[in-house]
Amino acid sequence: MVKIKLPDRNVLEYSRRVRPLDIAADIGPRLAKATIAAVADGQLLGADTLLPSEGEIEFRLLTKKDPEALDVMRHSCAHVMARAVMRLFDGVQLAFGPTVDNGFYYDFYCEHPLSDADFPKIEAEMARIVKEDGPFERIEEPREKAIQLCTELGQTLKVEHIQEGLADQETVSFYRQGEFLDLCRGPHVPSAGAIGAFKLLSVAGAYWKGDASKQQLQRLYGTAWFDKKDLEEHLQRLEEAKRRDHRVLGKQLELFLIDPEVGSGLVLWLPKGATIRRELEGFIYGELIKRGYQPVYTPTIGRVHLYETSGHYPYYADSQFPPIEMSDGDRYLLRPMNCPHHIRIYQSKPRSYRDLPLRIAELGLVHRFEQSGEISGMTRVRGFTQDDAHIFCTEDQVADEFRGCLDMTQFVLSTLGLNDYRVRLSFRDPKSDKYVGDPANWDKAEAALESVCRDLGLPNLEIEVGEAAFYGPKADFVASDCIGREWQLGTVQLDYNLPGPERFNLEYIGPDNQPHRPVMIHRAPFGSLERFTGMLIEHFAGAFPLWLAPEQARVVVVSQKFEEYARRVEQTLREAGLRVSGDYRPEKIGAKIRDAQLALVPYMLVIGGREQENGTVALRDRIDGDLGALAVQEVIEKLKAEIAERKTRQAN
Repeated sequence: MVKIKLPDRNVLEYSRRVRPLDIAADIGPRLAKATIAAVADGQLLGADTLLPSEGEIEFRLLTKKDPEALDVMRHSCAHVMARAVMRLFDGVQLAFGPTVDNGFYYDFYCEHPLSDADFPKIEAEMARIVKEDGPFERIEEPREKAIQLCTELGQTLKVEHIQEGLADQETVSFYRQGEFLDLCRGPHVPSAGAIGAFKLLSVAGAYWKGDASKQQLQRLYGTAWFDKKDLEEHLQRLEEAKRRDHRVLGKQLELFLIDPEVGSGLVLWLPKGATIRRELEGFIYGELIKRGYQPVYTPTIGRVHLYETSGHYPYYADSQFPPIEMSDGDRYLLRPMNCPHHIRIYQSKPRSYRDLPLRIAELGLVHRFEQSGEISGMTRVRGFTQDDAHIFCTEDQVADEFRGCLDMTQFVLSTLGLNDYRVRLSFRDPKSDKYVGDPANWDKAEAALESVCRDLGLPNLEIEVGEAAFYGPKADFVASDCIGREWQLGTVQLDYNLPGPERFNLEYIGPDNQPHRPVMIHRAPFGSLERFTGMLIEHFAGAFPLWLAPEQARVVVVSQKFEEYARRVEQTLREAGLRVSGDYRPEKIGAKIRDAQLALVPYMLVIGGREQENGTVALRDRIDGDLGALAVQEVIEKLKAEIAERKTRQAN
């Protein structure tokens, strides 16, 4: 006898094995028709999966209204796309077809080079498959039978995966839909007719299992939604995201450069981008001083032994630049983290409890050798600057210091108008061996972190097990930009391990005149200046608030005969500390104003005969348009007040 416990607390009892579809049919025919999948004891299942015959099961049916159902439908749409590609092109080898945020992809080996021109016929074939409404049938086979089956189908990639990737599995599962059979864990929708509106988006290169030494594949991306209106809204968001692409805007606005001669993933900050960075650095340093931090500078290279002690080497060996071998046998490493350097500063002299908390901060350049396929503009790079700080404190100080770090991150985000965010707590997985240190210290750290976050009432707090750094749990701030995309930005991490005896064995002398071990907090409100700036470019679509704008104002003349007065105005603004330029070209005033608008300059000071005669300027706002005639000093006061407030304004 099995008891099925429903969300409304009703219990259904069965003396036979049943499927979610059977349970849905017993509740009502409309629900059976609407059922997409189910969740049983927290596990996502297909609607045709046989449930256990005994015990109690917490059970929930999924329909189009449930977010989990959308992921199941997209996975099924990926199979339909693969089936369509195999119908249309010869020699197709199937790799993998998972779901991703807002969509799915499938990797193929296909002799025909896929392109956007192929999308209409692939989509038309997909529509025919959906209209046929064939069922998704789950099949389980013993490993050897599965290898034979894939061999007969000519799917050599699947054969390799069963032999190597699934070597420990006695049985494997397939899903059949008509003539299409694919190795897959599932789950899937009951039949193809449940698939809603879909659209193919792009095609890119990929490698089998992400290994550049293995076979090159083609990756076909798509998206799917239950409702056509949702699809159209998503496509509009994609168009808006394309308009805001920081890689395009960075080039148009001359903010940064990636030069292949310098190296992939290494950012050259151009003068305008450097201005934005300098303002962000000044902002964060000002806050650091107010909050009792002590800025330091440390080298971007260190002995390998230092990172072996910290555990960063070889833990991050796959994502680090190779060690530099010296003639005397010593080895150095481009640092992947700043924390070992700051720890050595802590250890440079004896510490007393009276010295704690010690807050050390640095905008420190670090390097990671990201795979070439993962590099993207400023948001995924090989050299980046962390607004890093490390706090050394007593256990009694942990809660207040952690609270202060969270408060600072909230302050940074709110100053930039990023008020829509959630906080994700990343804890260790007790079953994993990737984490270092005493489990008791982990439990203590995780409990302290969660307690502080809940006391602060942080928004949308969630816990993810298995996502912690190898040395301690962390709180990540995931902010949404103005078009709803999420960016993982600031982070705060609690660490009982690096100060421990297995690592650096840090100490301070307590009030009892005995040695004690400090607790360490890692903290970075921006995360990475490169990634943060790339996100800001997209969030503001290049139209930065006045305090960050590389060019804050532009003086434009109606005709060149007013140039002398205009240059005096320009110089007056520059002496007041404003970033200003002048446009004295023999062009029409409308063209000059349009050029300033396209350059996203916040303010324009238009000067003609009346302004010269009255000693004024006609002030024009990038957002609000004409603000009328003002004295030069009034303009300076207005702009400086807006800068001091760090006001963020965006056009609707």
